[in-house]
Amino acid sequence: MKNKITIVGAGNVGASTAQILLHKNLGDVVLVDIVEGLPQGKALDLMESRPIEGFRSRIIGTNSYEETKNSDVVVITAGIARKPGMSRDDLLETNVKIVKSVTEQVVKYSPECILIVVTNPVNAMVYAAYKASKFPKNRIIGSAGILDTSRFKAFISEELNIEPSKIDTMVIGIHGNEMVPLLSHSKVDGKPLNELLDMKKISTLAERTRKGGDEIVQLLKTGSAFYAPGSSIAELVKCILNDEKRVLPCATYLEGEYGVNGIFAGVPAILGRKGVKEIIELKLSEEESGQFERAVEHIKQISKKVDSLMV
Repeated sequence: MKNKITIVGAGNVGASTAQILLHKNLGDVVLVDIVEGLPQGKALDLMESRPIEGFRSRIIGTNSYEETKNSDVVVITAGIARKPGMSRDDLLETNVKIVKSVTEQVVKYSPECILIVVTNPVNAMVYAAYKASKFPKNRIIGSAGILDTSRFKAFISEELNIEPSKIDTMVIGIHGNEMVPLLSHSKVDGKPLNELLDMKKISTLAERTRKGGDEIVQLLKTGSAFYAPGSSIAELVKCILNDEKRVLPCATYLEGEYGVNGIFAGVPAILGRKGVKEIIELKLSEEESGQFERAVEHIKQISKKVDSLMV
């Protein structure tokens, strides 16, 4: 039986994700949005590319959650996006209401799905979806980590003029300015990154990674990133649906791992058909541990706000 993937939110992130998923033939796609005509139009446009691109999967656009019934994976991108001068946290109050409503509808029609939450601030929104869905922790993840890791790899790749596939690194913690690029675990073609670049340059690349989303928001002026987020989401979906049991960084619910309880923090996890199979605990340097603790404190603060908003 062919996989079924629902994407809630037909904006730039949702539509970009749909296109990548179709090209990878990961399953049939349902694109949902409250705006009449928007998901239908984008779905039709994508379907009309099918004869050229040759993908086998189908896509439909709808304003009704009934069409999403029995989805294997549901991706939530719905919510307002950042504008210049806004932090991800500025979106909290509005997006909690949206994510809570969306999650309740999703769960009604696909009670066995894996939920991937993308809406910002993602560490808080995945917590809101967790509360609203009442899903077991393995079946709900946030997209924090994989996008930030991709950005860090991209910047290292450009600096060294080397293929990104030869770079091994990871970014954990929060999808925000307190994210933690793991310099102690960064290697290029098997060599430690600090043997190829001095610490000043590495710190510059790490800081650019932390502000990677801000940089794009400032350039676009009317929206935020969507191509790299779409690729990141599609990679998570592929890993899950193909039961790859591969390690990817994502926001997952911690119950003692890394000394943290009760929040969704970005950490490396083995992902497969049932969602999170195992959380990998890496040894962090003293500096990285301190950075991770600060990220965790921020996540705790915004998670408390979610609790108050969902009463």
